[in-house]
Amino acid sequence: MAVQTTTAAQTTTAHTTTIDAGAALVLSRPPRSLWRDAWARFSKNKMAIIAALVLVIFATIAIFAPLIAPHDPLKIYDGKGYLPPAWEAKGPTGKAGDPQYLLGTDSLGRDVLSRVIYGARVSLVVGIIPVIVVLLLGVIVGLIAGYMGGKVDNLTMRFGDVLYAFPDLLFFIIVMTALRDSAVGQLMNGLVLLFVALSIVSWIGLARIVRGQVLSLKEKEFVEAGKMVGAGHSRIMGKHILPNCLGPIIVYSALRIPGFIITEAVLGYLGLGLRPSTDSKDIFITSWGALMLDGQSAINAQPWLLLSPAIAVAIVVLAFNFVGDGLRDALDPRLRDR
Repeated sequence: MAVQTTTAAQTTTAHTTTIDAGAALVLSRPPRSLWRDAWARFSKNKMAIIAALVLVIFATIAIFAPLIAPHDPLKIYDGKGYLPPAWEAKGPTGKAGDPQYLLGTDSLGRDVLSRVIYGARVSLVVGIIPVIVVLLLGVIVGLIAGYMGGKVDNLTMRFGDVLYAFPDLLFFIIVMTALRDSAVGQLMNGLVLLFVALSIVSWIGLARIVRGQVLSLKEKEFVEAGKMVGAGHSRIMGKHILPNCLGPIIVYSALRIPGFIITEAVLGYLGLGLRPSTDSKDIFITSWGALMLDGQSAINAQPWLLLSPAIAVAIVVLAFNFVGDGLRDALDPRLRDR
């Protein structure tokens, strides 16, 4: 009996020592904020880091397109129509590739590579600007609806349901077709109208996410404490609730950008995207969707007129998806190191 008691005491002592050692190890680690902890986990995701670098490269190309593009994207080189890529000795039209035109030329003799480089500007801007508008609308509406509740929540969400039930692509096509020749449709070669069309029906998804987060957070103790000390509704929503919703908001934004890029490419392919530019001083000259529209009719004569923008769209969309997945894993508290 004495032996069993001694053994149990030794086991308890060893277990207590292990717990103390573990607690000491945890306490010895320097405290990390939510964002530092998220960055530490995001940086361990190799695919997300590579994708982020790819996006930085494309953004750099878009910003410095006039310096990077080897030729004027609107200049017509006589006798260079449907020139094959530089590595082909003889293209479908019987012409040989020219090292000066790496990806060849289109039917008018314009350099394909230069036009693809300038097309990155439109696709990236179309992916980012509407997301900013969606963030403003979705976050504000979601915060107010979730926090106020009652009739405000009900009316807001029912209005959102009406917009959400309308097919997105059909709505974009109707808006771009009906207002393309209006004053709004001519601003920035049609980009402003595209921004508006993409934003109108896209904010409700984020509003629903934010509303769900607010409904779960507004009953927490720190919100009740804020009310007890006399904090106003706007301060509670902006200082206490919104920061705790940033994780899902960031992930949603990162995953929504590639959707907008694909939508612009589809509209451009249908001839409803950016208006063709004839002035080389314009910031937005062409888009990858418009290039694919030009290339689909010349798939046999100059396949790279279609393949090059299609590959660029695929790479950018894939990169944004990898970054979005990495942010989702990094900001998920259930995956946090214990």
